[in-house]
Amino acid sequence: MKKILYRKLLSDYMSFFVIALISSSTIIWVFQAVNFLDIMIEDGRDYIVYINYSLLNFPKILSKLYPFVLFFSLFYVLTKYETNNELIIFWSFGVNKFHFINFILKVSFFLFCIQIIFTSFIVPKSQDFARSFLRESNVNFLGNFIKPKRFNDTIKGVTIYSERKDEQGYLYNLFIKKDISAEDFEITYAKKGYFKELNTNPILILFDGETISNKNSKITNFSFSKSDFLLKNLKANTITVKKTQELSTLDILQCIVHLYELDLKYLKNKKLQINNCRKKNLTNILKEFYKRLIIPIYIPLLMLIPYLLILSSKENSNYSKLKLGTFLTGILIIIFSETTIRFVSIELIMNSLILISPFLIFFILYLIFYLKLKFKFKI
Repeated sequence: MKKILYRKLLSDYMSFFVIALISSSTIIWVFQAVNFLDIMIEDGRDYIVYINYSLLNFPKILSKLYPFVLFFSLFYVLTKYETNNELIIFWSFGVNKFHFINFILKVSFFLFCIQIIFTSFIVPKSQDFARSFLRESNVNFLGNFIKPKRFNDTIKGVTIYSERKDEQGYLYNLFIKKDISAEDFEITYAKKGYFKELNTNPILILFDGETISNKNSKITNFSFSKSDFLLKNLKANTITVKKTQELSTLDILQCIVHLYELDLKYLKNKKLQINNCRKKNLTNILKEFYKRLIIPIYIPLLMLIPYLLILSSKENSNYSKLKLGTFLTGILIIIFSETTIRFVSIELIMNSLILISPFLIFFILYLIFYLKLKFKFKI
């Protein structure tokens, strides 16, 4: 009978947890996806890039919400059990409260492993894929991203300025600077222009203007009544160097070993993959590394906190205060876990304190349960 009760608890908890995590993540993803429309409209991207970029950010949202939803789900289930007198059934069939706690802690280890997989592998990989879509995409919808009286440098190596744009899409008093090489460039001025497509290739048709070229330190210029500025295969002006959150955990660990000059042969002999693995970036690299490892360590602690509710019952006059206190404690622990990452530095002592914090808090809380349930101590 005890196994049936434990299975019911696990089923109720996991069902609510999965539904709550997916639904809340989807709501936030929709709002975020609306903001990502700027990528398509202002940067001239097509719908495929927008959809892929938006979808690849979903794992990051899941990972962010994971600790809170995990805590809230267990808090909700235990509160519902107490309200519906279902916990009494557990105690009536001889379920020990201390064993009851240990059961869910075993489950927390499984959920901890899932979060480690997310933060260390899935999220960095999805962020890298998302960025690669921007790096490798061509710019489309050029007429949409040109804003009057603004220097538009979305296209790599090309800056476009227009003083005015009418309702038909005509641009007036255009200035275009195109980088040919590190030292060579072209500057074009035109009184009027508009975008059109020729065989699916975007072209900027210019009228009444002049082009000044600087090639091999020689300056030439020519005037035109009409000229075609070809925009075929122009890439977006996107950062090509990977951001820290896009790096694999192994690459980050390798960088740390390299900067601290640790004697780990496997990582030391491996070719360094990080372009910005420098001393000045060490703090940010350490913060990312700790974020991937420390936040998941709080999961057993977050799953232990809701069990404060079983130390009392709804018949107790202070039960409402206990519920509020339990919920606020969980929220404070989540805030604390996120805040400690900011204090990560190159100092070993500070980093060690941040690392042991979740273990220390867990030990103190577990000791409270042990004394309360095993020896009936009043705490």
